Amino acid sequence: MKIWRGIISAIAVFGVSAGLPAAAQLIDTPAEYAVIMDHETGQILYSKRGDEPMTPASMTKMMTALVVFELIERGEISLTDKFTVSEDAWRRGGFPSGTSTMGLVPKDTPTVEELLHGVITMSGNDACIVLAEGISGSEAAFSARMTQIAHELGLNSVNFVNATGLEGEGHVVSAIDLAKIAKMTIDKYPQYYPWYSLPSYTWREYTQANRNPLLEVAGADGLKTGHLESSGYGLTASAVRDGVRRTIVINGLPTMAARAQEAERLMRVAIQSFELKSIGPETVTLPDVPVWLGEQRSVAVSLAEPVKVVGHKAMFTKAKAELVLDKTIKAPVKKGDVVGKFVVTLEGQEPVSAAVIAEADVKKLGFIGQAIEGISTLMKQEDKAPDAEKELKGGNG
Repeated sequence: MKIWRGIISAIAVFGVSAGLPAAAQLIDTPAEYAVIMDHETGQILYSKRGDEPMTPASMTKMMTALVVFELIERGEISLTDKFTVSEDAWRRGGFPSGTSTMGLVPKDTPTVEELLHGVITMSGNDACIVLAEGISGSEAAFSARMTQIAHELGLNSVNFVNATGLEGEGHVVSAIDLAKIAKMTIDKYPQYYPWYSLPSYTWREYTQANRNPLLEVAGADGLKTGHLESSGYGLTASAVRDGVRRTIVINGLPTMAARAQEAERLMRVAIQSFELKSIGPETVTLPDVPVWLGEQRSVAVSLAEPVKVVGHKAMFTKAKAELVLDKTIKAPVKKGDVVGKFVVTLEGQEPVSAAVIAEADVKKLGFIGQAIEGISTLMKQEDKAPDAEKELKGGNG
């Protein structure tokens, strides 16, 4: 691998380094777990124990709903299908349970659409259990399918033992994976995502207000709260302002008021303190890349597509840009061939990159040319040998 450093004019986009701390040190939160994600790029902008599996409580219901959306898309169920409320669903998730409920009673036959509203807006544990039993026969079987689908989607921290988020041994997911679930919901199911911003929902005579405290904040439009004694108060929330969407996840706060206060503060930081910069082929000049055994010894290169970099505004002065070649480039080379990658790194964040392509064809040297090149390389190596020998003899060894 070979890297060219310090000669890429894209660095000028960011300015001159001023020795700033990492972005993670510019933000703090009383939450035990916290994540900020840029929605467009999916980049994690801030993480406090974000990759650690944690107890998600009712934030689990985002995955319950996502699985139902997936099954509707696959044609396995429809919004108009009706499921019968079992005695078990009523006892463990209805009014007798003393937990969040949709207010269902045994032998009710709500539709899948009504149950989804019960899950998303009312946080009804009974609605989750009825969906699980109606789709998979039991909540345990549905939970296993939730976990399987989550792993298929790349959410590797997930292990769900129920559909509700109620206490369950080994029931975990990371804050980063919750942010990814939010992104998938918004991107893949725009027809259903507005349900997360409904202020309330009524099933028969029972009305439940949406518990998301951020819905009163401009631009916020989802997603889900969570609370258990073991987990504290949590929230996964998303908001869009001036065309920029950010998603936050917090968990482990001591009170409902603390959750509301910290959610509003962290969302404000997420939108105001971070920005997205786009480095396009027209804004960056890359050095020519050497070509082995080519009629020309080097070839001009450029970005194949823009690199989108999101970070804390204070960190852009410390950005690093590199042209990285994974191997020696050998002739022949065709215009448009990928020859390496352009990597941009902001301290404290994962690097982002884009392919670098050749701007021209480079033909391979003929037999005589290759022979001359080989002799020239051999002579250069021999010229260096005496110096190397002297260094060995002159050591302290």
